[in-house]
Amino acid sequence: MADKTFPLNNGQTIPALGLGTWQSDPGQVKTAVSYALQAGYKLVDCAYCYANEDEVGEGLAEAFAAGVKREDVFVVGKVWATYNTRVELGLDKSLKSLGLDYVDLFLVHWPLLMNPDGNNDRFPKLPNGERDIIWDHNHVDTWKQMEELLTTGKAKAIGVSNYSKKYLEELLPHATVIPAVNQIENHPSLPQQEIVDLCKEKGIHIMAYSPLGSTGGPLFTAEPVVKIAEKHGVKPSTVLLSYHIPRGSTVLAKSVTPARIEENKKLIDLEEEDIKLLNDYSDNLVREGKVVRYVYPPFGVKFGFPDKP
Repeated sequence: MADKTFPLNNGQTIPALGLGTWQSDPGQVKTAVSYALQAGYKLVDCAYCYANEDEVGEGLAEAFAAGVKREDVFVVGKVWATYNTRVELGLDKSLKSLGLDYVDLFLVHWPLLMNPDGNNDRFPKLPNGERDIIWDHNHVDTWKQMEELLTTGKAKAIGVSNYSKKYLEELLPHATVIPAVNQIENHPSLPQQEIVDLCKEKGIHIMAYSPLGSTGGPLFTAEPVVKIAEKHGVKPSTVLLSYHIPRGSTVLAKSVTPARIEENKKLIDLEEEDIKLLNDYSDNLVREGKVVRYVYPPFGVKFGFPDKP
């Protein structure tokens, strides 16, 4: 299953499983990236905002030195919100840290602009402690700069991240290039089906982050997840990662320990009745207004998600 791929709308293929690097502890990222790639992972998800791309780059270099080929690794980067008016510069900084000439996919991390001249390169703040947001910025302008990257050879594909249905509907009429990917938080407690359905209609591939919800969180003990795990003789985490494959989505599994990195590779083919159980669970949460979003930075911006009006 680690070798499974999905087609993108630009003719590329993208692996179904990737290694996430968000919130990976300093000093452990290099080893995790190198180990995962040598263990058969084909995708690494990175971002300037994570402040660990130097270590990711060291891990990539170690894996390449051990015989992994660059062309066999799908590297994802993201332009951070302080660089949304300086997209190519943001990419250049990431490429330098990663030790690469290009990324396979470059995403708009969040559709807003934080002050490029603020008091912090990643998280500028106002004197009152709020995020320093440039409120009159239009995210479509950032996308126009993203489209220009395709002529540079520094990014093979471009896409978005954390885009709601509303924001996609604002962007698409102005897009010369349709985003190849929308990376969103996605799991049975937050199906975001309205986004998934629109993306499928428009040929935009979904990448799911935080697929376990939160480590040790309620999804691990949710009745359908436990029932399916027991049926197949696997852990709940395996069910939660495998959930995305029949949805046609790429899933990002984050770990820095070799045992977990290996375990996360062992996805299973869910049966139709398993998928129905999980979908019924999701539908019920949506009906009752009980979906749970675990990742929502305090930007103070209304991004158009139904659960965050």
